Amino acid sequence: MNFQVIKTDTSTKARLGQLTTAHGLVHTPVFMPVGTQASVKGLSPQNLKEIGVEIILSNTYHLYLRPGHKLIEEQGGLHRFMGWDRSILTDSGGFQIYSLSDLRKITEEEVIFRSHLDGSEHRISPEKSIEIQESLGADIIMCFDECTPYPASYDYALQSMKLTLKWARRCKERHRRKDQQLFGIVQGGMYPDLREACVKGLLEIGFEGYALGGLSVGEPKSTMYQIVDFTTSLLPLDQPRYLMGVGTPEDLLECVALGIDMFDCVMPTRHARNGSLFTSRGRVIIKNAQYAKDSSPLDPECGCYTCQNFSKAYLRHLFMAGEILAAVLNTLHNLYFYLDFMRKIRESINQGRFVEFKAQFQ
Repeated sequence: MNFQVIKTDTSTKARLGQLTTAHGLVHTPVFMPVGTQASVKGLSPQNLKEIGVEIILSNTYHLYLRPGHKLIEEQGGLHRFMGWDRSILTDSGGFQIYSLSDLRKITEEEVIFRSHLDGSEHRISPEKSIEIQESLGADIIMCFDECTPYPASYDYALQSMKLTLKWARRCKERHRRKDQQLFGIVQGGMYPDLREACVKGLLEIGFEGYALGGLSVGEPKSTMYQIVDFTTSLLPLDQPRYLMGVGTPEDLLECVALGIDMFDCVMPTRHARNGSLFTSRGRVIIKNAQYAKDSSPLDPECGCYTCQNFSKAYLRHLFMAGEILAAVLNTLHNLYFYLDFMRKIRESINQGRFVEFKAQFQ
């Protein structure tokens, strides 16, 4: 992997970059659609290519449970299995296991948990997480970490951060595949000194990129921004920075200004399936009766297939009728909106008008 910063904004920490993996070029800042089950819900790989997706995220925890990482490896790896020849990032499974608070037990050696599918018991250690991700064959893989909850006491966050560092070292020692790049994850809760200690520990181990975890877990937005700003100031300038699980368009814009290069979030796809659509004129709840006879496009400023061909009235009809096509067209639009938004951000950085673009959006 090669990462190059092409241009930086003079008034903020926003930066334009290029990330090269074994499966192609990724322009940053970038938003990665979430393909949890080796599928971005509602869209085919061809759909994703047509709207300009360069990298997607898949989920280690879910693919480990179903259909199994060894089966995917036997099928030629995740790229071949899902028919996607561009870049893939897999998370470590740590956040999903964190979400199973009633079904898991954390020890220094591993996490013991019960499957949300059938209740069967499983164990994932740092070494096991790397083994799974190497079998899947993603271009970028993540260290196994403990996602610190919010709120968390200082002592809990300290012990969690120390565990994350121990696990990060074990992940680095286990990692074998040279065609995969391993990212470390910064934990430490909402405590700047713990975040700083975690960054220092990760830098001593050495990774190809660094992610910020344990954010967007219920804390105030202002706190999240403060932690992002503080943490990016400690990270290397010549390596990619990834903010995990964030977020709204406002979050993306603010955190680009704070020096983040990579984002992922289920929001655009999940909102699409629930009929909540992002537009240049604000959020549209398509089930609302006001759209029943609205012959105008969802967003007249949008160039996506949905907006170019269908009315709000039709989209509302599909949604109210429970048609599968509703999820397809809505997802196509929401992801196009996010990708186009990131393209405009990159363009504004390149043209030296990022601050102006940010002010206009707000």
